[in-house]
Order: sequence, then structure tokens, then C-alpha cells
Amino acid sequence: MTQVKSGDTVVIQYTGRLEDNSVFDTSENRKPLRLTIGQGKSIPALEEAVVGMEPGECKTLKLLAAKAYGPHHKELLKVVSRRALAEGLEPEIGQRLKATRVDGRKFSVTVKNVSDKNVTLDANHPLAGRDLTFDIQLMEIV
Repeated sequence: MTQVKSGDTVVIQYTGRLEDNSVFDTSENRKPLRLTIGQGKSIPALEEAVVGMEPGECKTLKLLAAKAYGPHHKELLKVVSRRALAEGLEPEIGQRLKATRVDGRKFSVTVKNVSDKNVTLDANHPLAGRDLTFDIQLMEIV
């Protein structure tokens, strides 16, 4: 049977879980994930885990934070004045916002705290610092 190798485009079903076994993402009940191995459009360790799999095969992958979305960096937490936010925006804890770098590139931040004068924003990936487990099923090699 054919095994996945670098450069192959594959279709996988997956469920991602946190340390407490809660699901943070899944392809169940929606379109499976299609990715090309080696393009770097998903977590590298996830792509590496698919290499060598055969269609129909299932695997559980446990990733420490460093191999998933990396550690949580305290320097990516910023307290900004509410006046720095878009006019009329009422920030809520957990809300995802778009911010703009000095060079014009956009990035996402999560609202972590809100006070009368300031808002704490976190530019870390929401799963940074978390160990993750993925249940993977290779559906097909395209």
C-alpha cells in the first residue's frame, strides 16, 4: 500500500485535545483537512506524523507545547489605552481582534483583561504554552 511522503497532498480527519481532554478543534462533521506535506501550513510535527501513514490508518500524536505552538511569551502581552482601540469598540475578555504592525502587516491578539482605562492584549497564539494531543486518520493521498 502507498505511504505518505514529503510533497504528497493528503486528506485527514483530526481531533485536537488539550491536557484536560477537552476538544479545541476537530474536522468531525465538517470537511476534512487537506494539506501538502512539507509546505509548512500546519504544525510541523503534525505533518511529520502523517509521513509514513497509509490511507485508513489512525494515529494519536502527543505534542509538548514546544513542538505545537511554542511557549507562551510574556513579552507578547501588552497593556494599551482603550483610546488606542477602534472608536466604538467595546472589548470583551476572550475577544479576538486584528492589530497592525508598524510595517503594515496584520496580526491577531486576544483580549485578556479590560479596565476603565486600559486593555491587556495577548499576541501569543491562543494555544501557545499548551500540550496538545491529536487523533489523526489519513483518509487519502491525493
